[in-house]
Amino acid sequence: MKVIVIGSTGLIGSELLKLLEKDPSFTKITALVRKKTNLVSSKVLEMEVDFGSLPAVLFEKQDVVFCCLGTTIKKAGSKEAFRKVDYEYPLLTAKIAKEKGVEKFAIVTAMGSNPQSKIFYNNVKGDIENALKNINFGSLGIFRPSMLLGDRSEVRTGERIGQVIMKLFSWAIPKNYKAIQAKSVAIAMVNFAKRKQKGNIIIENGEML
Repeated sequence: MKVIVIGSTGLIGSELLKLLEKDPSFTKITALVRKKTNLVSSKVLEMEVDFGSLPAVLFEKQDVVFCCLGTTIKKAGSKEAFRKVDYEYPLLTAKIAKEKGVEKFAIVTAMGSNPQSKIFYNNVKGDIENALKNINFGSLGIFRPSMLLGDRSEVRTGERIGQVIMKLFSWAIPKNYKAIQAKSVAIAMVNFAKRKQKGNIIIENGEML
C-alpha cells in the first residue's frame, strides 16, 4: 500500500511512522511536514509543505491517508489558529484526497468529540468528524483517544500532571477514559488501514487499549 501521513512529527504520528516503516504491507510512505527532520529511510519520503495549500498531485494513486495533526490553544496562540490546525487543515487534506481517488482516510480526534459541546476543544473535534463524514470516503476511521501517554518533544505541564493522576487511579477509571499510549493508537490506525471495512468507523479509546 502507498500511504500519506500528515502530522508525522507529533506524538501519535511519529509512532505511526515507525510502525508503517517496519510493516511490509506498506511499500511507500510519504510524510508531509511543516519542517523537515532529516529522516533517512528507503521507504519514507519526507516532504516539506504548507498545509494550507497542499499540492494535489501528491495524493494521486495513494491507498490511505493518515491525519495526525493536532495542537493546543496555548501552542497555536488563539482559538482561530487552533481551529485552522485541527479543523481547516484536516478538512482540506481530506477534500484533496477524495478528489484524487483516495478511498480510505484515518484521523485522530479525541474522546468527547461533540459538535454541540460547550468545550471549545471537543466542539472543534466534533465539527471535523462531521465534516469528514460528509465527504463520503469508502472507509473513514475516526480514532478517539483519551489522555495520551508518551514522550513529547514539547513540555505540557498540565498534561503531565493529568497523566500521573490517571495512572494512580487507573483501576477506577472506565476504559474509554483511561490514559492511553500513543503507540496503541498508532497500532489501531495500522490495523484499520489493513482491514476492508466500509463506511464511517469510530474507534473509541477502550477499543485501542
